[in-house]
Amino acid sequence: MYKAAIVESLSENFSSVKIVNLERKTLKPNEIRVLIKAASVNFPDLLMISGLYQFKPEFPFVLGMESAGIIIEVGKDVKNFTIEDEVIVGGKTGSFSEEIVVTQEDIRRKPKYLSWEEASAFTVAYLTAYVALICRGNLNSGESLLVHGAAGGVGLAAVDLGNIYGANVIATASSSEKRDFLIGYGVEHVLPVKGFKDRVKELTEGKGADVIYDPVGGDVFDESVRCIAWNGRLLIIGFTSGRIPSISVNIPLIKGFSVVGVRGGEFGRRNPKKGKENLDAIDNLAKEGKLNPNIYKTYPLENTVDALLELRNRSVIGKVCIKP
Repeated sequence: MYKAAIVESLSENFSSVKIVNLERKTLKPNEIRVLIKAASVNFPDLLMISGLYQFKPEFPFVLGMESAGIIIEVGKDVKNFTIEDEVIVGGKTGSFSEEIVVTQEDIRRKPKYLSWEEASAFTVAYLTAYVALICRGNLNSGESLLVHGAAGGVGLAAVDLGNIYGANVIATASSSEKRDFLIGYGVEHVLPVKGFKDRVKELTEGKGADVIYDPVGGDVFDESVRCIAWNGRLLIIGFTSGRIPSISVNIPLIKGFSVVGVRGGEFGRRNPKKGKENLDAIDNLAKEGKLNPNIYKTYPLENTVDALLELRNRSVIGKVCIKP
């Protein structure tokens, strides 16, 4: 038996999230059992509970998109991994648990430089930012990069990658606490999440931002359209504001910019070769010590709902983790 956080049904207040004991199943020949050392909470976890995410798992399901741990059992057909290997686990569900059964396609070796919490919080944020900025946004050194929600998990990842690839980073955040954190993090230009348009134009000599990274949507998207450069790329990461914005198509036509959708995981599923290259790229940066997920707080598995509420209440700076 092992403990896991399961979602029994749809709910808006997480009342359907329960900690239960599950029976351990016998491994199939191609399966691997991982003892989870840490997992991290992502915004899609919240959306799945309320039925608002594009992937809708059948109930009940074990919550959690990503984790890190130690292999404790392997099926007879597994070739590339063995017991006691330290790995990062990726998937759409299953990580808020004491253990998880996966195939070798769902895991990769943990960079030794990262702690368990950092390893669990690493993939979704940095893969999303990498696919957005490099694969979809074609970010060039010297370009201006406006990052919204910059103190969140995917926002901080974009700040890190923007700096690594030579962009001039401008960040917005919703509270003074988050803005102070970003200043201490080394971001030179940090702005409020409302009324940033004029200051972005000043910082870019009237041109506007070349690349805008938007996981917020709503009013932030609306204002971003007014401070984007010619040939700019407005990258749609998500809608944490709760409002999905819209735009008249004559605006990008007249202003000469692109609105680009980003789905980091789906990008790799559609093109597995490129997907592996993207994962290798962020893993190599982690091994070089260039990527450091900021762990805001860690909760025990029994307090999974508290971790979910922390993320929903927008108080998290970086990532919140769960430790079984």
